[in-house]
Amino acid sequence: MTEQTDTRPLAGRIALVTGASRGIGAATALALAHDGAHVVLVARTGQDLEAVEERIHAEGGSATIAPLDLTDGESIGRLAQAVSGRWPALDILVLNAATLGTLAAVPAIDAKEFARQLTLNVAVPQALIAAFDPMLRASSDARVIGLSTGVAAAAPRAYWGAYGASKAALDVLIAAYGQEVRNVSAIRTHIVDPGPTRTVMRARAYPGEDPATLKTPDVVGRAIADLVASDTPDGARVTLPR
Repeated sequence: MTEQTDTRPLAGRIALVTGASRGIGAATALALAHDGAHVVLVARTGQDLEAVEERIHAEGGSATIAPLDLTDGESIGRLAQAVSGRWPALDILVLNAATLGTLAAVPAIDAKEFARQLTLNVAVPQALIAAFDPMLRASSDARVIGLSTGVAAAAPRAYWGAYGASKAALDVLIAAYGQEVRNVSAIRTHIVDPGPTRTVMRARAYPGEDPATLKTPDVVGRAIADLVASDTPDGARVTLPR
């Protein structure tokens, strides 16, 4: 009997997605698993992660859940140790977890909330890149994907200063990392601006908006899965339409 080969575009690859319990993170995890990747699902809420994992398994994919608080100082190190103990390389790292914070004029930004926002939106992605850098370098085709926004440095908007600044910092961080490893590894970095999408964060920011006018997270998840399966040049920024 002839053994069948998995011909899905991401077969055999290992992916890690943060903020994977709902919205764009969950949709991205589902799309990557559909294309053959084994996905490590990371978020704070174990019950929600289990629901995503069950959907992946029901659709013929494979996943592992890692419920943890990324802002806990030791959690990222423990996660990297657990993942590296099971797999020799990490092929896809999707940095999706983020917090919107309170929309406010720059002089009115709450210092403590801003510090928490910078921790999750900037410091945590840096810590993840640092922790998984050896595993990314061990991959024959690694991708680091950062989820950004249209209100970052390219198009700042009133009252979005805190969130926009945090995402602008993330953009620079990921781009700099890409340049640092470009000639010494197979790592490529990309920024994805999902544009207006039907998520809980979007509803908080625009409470009067009709969600039916927005694309669903699965459109973004599919775009990310297609991006990592393609031969996209390092440093590419992808902005999705409304």
